[in-house]
Parts: sequence; structure tokens; C-alpha cells
Amino acid sequence: MDRYSSPQGNQPREPIFRSDLEESPPEPRYGPSRRDGGLWSFLKRILAPLAAVGLLLAKFKGLALLLLKVKFLGSALTMIVSVGAYALLFPWTFAVGFVALIWIHEMGHVLQLKREGIPASAPMFIPFLGAFVAMKQMPKNALAEARVGLAGPVLGSVGALGAWGIYELTQEPLFLGLAYVGFFLNLFNLLPMLPLDGGRAVGALSPVFWLVGIAGLVALLFVQPNPILIFIGILGGVELWRRWRNRNTPEARKYNEMEPMQRVVVGLVYFGLIALLGLGMAATFVSDPAALS
Repeated sequence: MDRYSSPQGNQPREPIFRSDLEESPPEPRYGPSRRDGGLWSFLKRILAPLAAVGLLLAKFKGLALLLLKVKFLGSALTMIVSVGAYALLFPWTFAVGFVALIWIHEMGHVLQLKREGIPASAPMFIPFLGAFVAMKQMPKNALAEARVGLAGPVLGSVGALGAWGIYELTQEPLFLGLAYVGFFLNLFNLLPMLPLDGGRAVGALSPVFWLVGIAGLVALLFVQPNPILIFIGILGGVELWRRWRNRNTPEARKYNEMEPMQRVVVGLVYFGLIALLGLGMAATFVSDPAALS
């Protein structure tokens, strides 16, 4: 029998070896493996746009400096960059709302600084760190500094309440989320630690509150280490050391002079804000976000 014929008949059987009938497989290619997920992907998403912005600013640094010298153009530019940065982590609508809440908070400081007669910059945003308002000079006393510090959370709380009100009218979950984040943002800023707003407010009450703030910050770092908290701790520690070292100078004593009733008012506003913001967070907290959809 022919070895290529079928046992049942004369039909030819497929050859066992087909190397002469088929094309040889393509040669394998070797290259470095790429990590498409996890921390590496997250870092690429964060750093790539920021690097692109940095290169553009470096190339057109003259234009960038000119824009930053114009108050509102510089503020708008940093706002746009921050929206783009937060949009890497959240939906763009939430990123816009979040930056808007930060802007409302910072405008509280700007308006109060204007009332105190202190020249200041427009709000400048730093992606993932928030924003700041640069004062051209220090307030005239601790009471004025407390008013400036508390003005941000006061107006910021109004912004969060506005987001909550829009949610009640529209039942759009986005605004409930923004309200919760707004309450949390302003409550966090009331921690009694410089350079946060709470640290400036309690400076009008007693330096003891600064020690409470340091202890609270250290506890937070042990529970959940965070680079932002470390950054706040470094800045606050330097400022607290400067104020402690100069506490007995005539200038420092005059700066901290205040009537007892003024301290009472500052304390009522400070602790009242903490209570109201805590209640706002509790009222807007949703344990199951899927229930909103």
C-alpha cells in the first residue's frame, strides 16, 4: 500500500510534513516590554501633559512672564492648566467645578485683603496643590490676619452651599459631589496649622492651638501618609519656628494685642464654621453613589 493512500480507498492522504507546502512562520521580533497599566500608566497620564506645558512655558517664557504680570490673565492661565490636570483623574465637568470652588474660596481672601487695604495678587493655581493669593505685605495685626484667613472658608462654604442648592433643583449627582468636596475642602483648610487658613485664625486665639495642629498633622501622616501633608508640615513648621523665635519682641507683642471680645468673635466664627462644614459633609455624603443614577 502506498503510504500516502487512505486505508479505505485510493484517496490520497494529507502529507505528514508540510514544510514544503506552507510558508515558514515570520521570524520573532524582540523588544522591550511596555507596562500598560498600574502606577506607570497613571504617572504617564499625569506627567506627560505637565511636561508639555513646561516645555511650552520654557520656549515662550517671555510671553508666560508677561501673562503672569497681568493679574487676571495669569490667574486664568493657571486655572486652565489646573482644570487640565484634574481632568486626567476626574471627568472634565467635575474638574471645572472643583477649580471653580477653589477660585471662590480664594476670592474670599482677595476681597478681605482689599477691605484691609492690603495689595494682593489674583488667585494663582498649582495643580494638585490648590491655589494661593500672594500678599504684598502682612496684615497690621493678628485680628486682621484672622479675618483674612476666615474669609476664604466663609465664601468657600457659600460656594459649596450653592452647588448643593443646584443639586436640589436639578437632581444632577455632579453638583452633590461638588458640594461634598467643597465642604471638605474648606473644612480641611480650617486645620489649626500654618499656612492653612485655620492656622491664621487660631493665631488670634492662642498659640496652644498651633500645637494641636502639629499633633493632628503628625497623626494624619501616620494614618495616611500624603505628600501634600508633608509639604504643609514643612512650610508650617518653618513659619511656626519663626513666630516662636520672635514671640517676645515688641513688634510681635503689638501684633498679637487684641480685646477679649474680639477673640471671642474669632473663636465663634472659627468653631461655628467647623460645625457647619461638618454637618454639610454629613448631609451630602452618599455611601452608595450608584443609588443616585
